[in-house]
Amino acid sequence: MPVYLNALGIACALGESKQSIANALFSDHATGQSGGLVETDQYIQQRAVIVGALPFDLPSLGAEFSQFDCRNNRLLVHVLNEIQDDVTAVISTYGNKRIGIVLGSSTSGIAEGGEALTAFKRDDVLPGAFHYSQQEIGGPSEFLAEYLNLQGPALTISTACSSSAKVFASGRRLIESGQCDAVIVGGVDTLCKLTLNGFSSLSAVSSGYCNPFSKNRDGINIGEGAALFLMSHSSADIALYGVGEASDAYHISAPHPEGIGAAAAMNAAISQANISPSDIDYVNLHGTATAQNDAMESIAVLNVLGNNTPVSSTKGLVGHTLGAAGAIEVGFCYLTLSSMNKNKALPLQVWDGEPDDNTQQLHFVQKDDALNRNKSQHFCLSNSFAFGGSNVSVVIGSVG
Repeated sequence: MPVYLNALGIACALGESKQSIANALFSDHATGQSGGLVETDQYIQQRAVIVGALPFDLPSLGAEFSQFDCRNNRLLVHVLNEIQDDVTAVISTYGNKRIGIVLGSSTSGIAEGGEALTAFKRDDVLPGAFHYSQQEIGGPSEFLAEYLNLQGPALTISTACSSSAKVFASGRRLIESGQCDAVIVGGVDTLCKLTLNGFSSLSAVSSGYCNPFSKNRDGINIGEGAALFLMSHSSADIALYGVGEASDAYHISAPHPEGIGAAAAMNAAISQANISPSDIDYVNLHGTATAQNDAMESIAVLNVLGNNTPVSSTKGLVGHTLGAAGAIEVGFCYLTLSSMNKNKALPLQVWDGEPDDNTQQLHFVQKDDALNRNKSQHFCLSNSFAFGGSNVSVVIGSVG
């Protein structure tokens, strides 16, 4: 029995809602602007960098949730508000013990932890408002369960950049095993000094705007954002068809140069979806704009799909949202398939248009590329590849 994606709430540097993000994906960015990427000197000492920052304010949590009060969880509430009616309806139908939560994050509330440590070093005492729960990696799911008064399974997956792609497999297993009737899945990560300085120390942060798959690429732009899906057996227009997971464990931070794990994940997702590679209409590439990742992903995509399938990296629009990237980019695929995409457009590849020998064979999305209106059913594949060789590919599609 299919597992459907009944609702989506999403926010990132492109906007605060599905509608604003759809507008930017399918129209606004066609003018050549770099989405929501902005320059700031807030995070790395004596260095300004480009980041994908939220262009809106976040709600407060209130005193009753003070132990969970962090930017990450405030962003979760903002995104939840977009699907609150759908969540309320399934709680009413199934009860709060039958609804699960599976989220991905790589930072949780570590920004507040960093600020507390700075205050401790200055004052020799932690701020009164600081609670360790704010920065626990399992905090997002624990908080959301408390906020919604849910008593079903609640877990947070943290596998770096594949974290919130893996939630689709875990959430589906909770439903198919009979443990849950519906699951809220997604991911959230927000900007903080720890991640910016960490990637900077690896010389992985771009000196300007990131340039995915270009011969001139020199690193990533880090972004922030969140996406939440409501998943169940209740029929909807878009379904989860396949999730492929693979671990090549090639290196702690570098991907396998031949993309073995990446190709295995894509093949597994396509096989699970019971479709052929030629059925994939669009691929949202992991596309970090680092030399090694883009090169290996090019090899993997060509081996699995050939060079006819339109592909693009949307990190040139929103930055790399780390633990939230998987869910956000599946969200972009969801919007591509949805009725909000009136012209069936595909998310453009935002870059300088100068591929190198490793990337030039890919079919990067051009302005005239669109979903084939003559097909009754469309499928999108989204790639997420993480440190340690944790590779995930997700196939979603319209319901034929």
